[in-house]
Amino acid sequence: MELEQGLTALCKGGTIAILDGCRKILLVSLSKWEQRSVEEPASEPVIRGARDGFTESLQTNTTLIRRRLATPDLKVESIQVGTLSKTDMELVYLDSVVMPGLVDEVKQRIQRIVIDTVLESGYIEELICDNPFSVFPQVINTERPDRAVSGIVEGKVVILVDNTPFVLVVPGLFVETLQASEDYYQNYIFSTMTRFLRLGLAIGALVFPSIYIALTTFHQEMIPASLLLSIAASREAVPFPALIEAILMEASFEGLREAGIRLPRPVGQAVSIVGALVIGQAAVQAGIVSATLVIVVSFTGIASFIFPIYSQGLAFRVMRFPMMLLAGSLGLYGIFLGLLVLLIHLVKLRSFGVPYLSPIIPLQAAGLKDVFVRFPWWSMKERPLQTGKANLRRMKGNMRPRPPKS
Repeated sequence: MELEQGLTALCKGGTIAILDGCRKILLVSLSKWEQRSVEEPASEPVIRGARDGFTESLQTNTTLIRRRLATPDLKVESIQVGTLSKTDMELVYLDSVVMPGLVDEVKQRIQRIVIDTVLESGYIEELICDNPFSVFPQVINTERPDRAVSGIVEGKVVILVDNTPFVLVVPGLFVETLQASEDYYQNYIFSTMTRFLRLGLAIGALVFPSIYIALTTFHQEMIPASLLLSIAASREAVPFPALIEAILMEASFEGLREAGIRLPRPVGQAVSIVGALVIGQAAVQAGIVSATLVIVVSFTGIASFIFPIYSQGLAFRVMRFPMMLLAGSLGLYGIFLGLLVLLIHLVKLRSFGVPYLSPIIPLQAAGLKDVFVRFPWWSMKERPLQTGKANLRRMKGNMRPRPPKS
């Protein structure tokens, strides 16, 4: 080992032996770090599925992946980033399955990073994404080893970063942010129903307050008469227009949610629940906001928690406010205009060269078996075309279960 490499290993707790008359130095690995035990990920809980999650130890995380893929085809390549931190990273992929050219592209994007310190995988995620100006996550981050392994067997590359339990899976697609690990462990009928529910709530999290603003401000004729009278009665004493009212309530809800996250867990839960109840009820009684809007904001807040990938939920929360402004200025036309611009942006977006809306746009009929509908395992015989084309076949023969012949 060269002297510079030996000094880096020494700074990381290793032991080096220098022999007289020898140009090389000997590294003896005697370091032992205190580390957190393997626990269930707090950010991605499941009812049915593995309870282990990644930790801050790079070696432990590699072992959790190798435990699930006991094959010599699994390749692990080490990279070091950070002139001061000397952060160790690993690229993990299946050599016979990985998307052609993906490994080289990931290496090039990481090797061009010149930074003094890398403390978390978020540094790498922001520096290797295709479009840094998009709010939508183009790299999947996860704490679950089974989710990382499922990406590997589909031809993707997993990036492990030392000192963080969040690993990166590239490329990341939009449909994957609406899919939970548990979808593949439950019956496919229940999983399909859950995905439709998740999709509907995702749309509601984006446009439900905007629709309320547009209908109450510009398109009252579209509201049934009895409901219109109820909304008008609840807004009779409110001094603000619907747009200002909705922005105030949404901002208050986001503030309560952020406060609940930052405070200690026992206190944070109490602040979030009690604060929402007290402030909402007091605001309605004081005539600052209407009771109807409180229901709308509450439903929207619940819907924004359905995303299995937290960063996608953040994107929808950010986009909700421009949609509200468009609805308050142009009505339903503004909502349709905002959705059109958003769709154009998503169609143009790429993740390591793969269209972000694959396999919907461009349409790949075979890939639709695992998008909004989760087909049974015995019918998904091929990997996704956009990433697994190097080795499409994942299952041989007809695996459909049948009753025994009498």
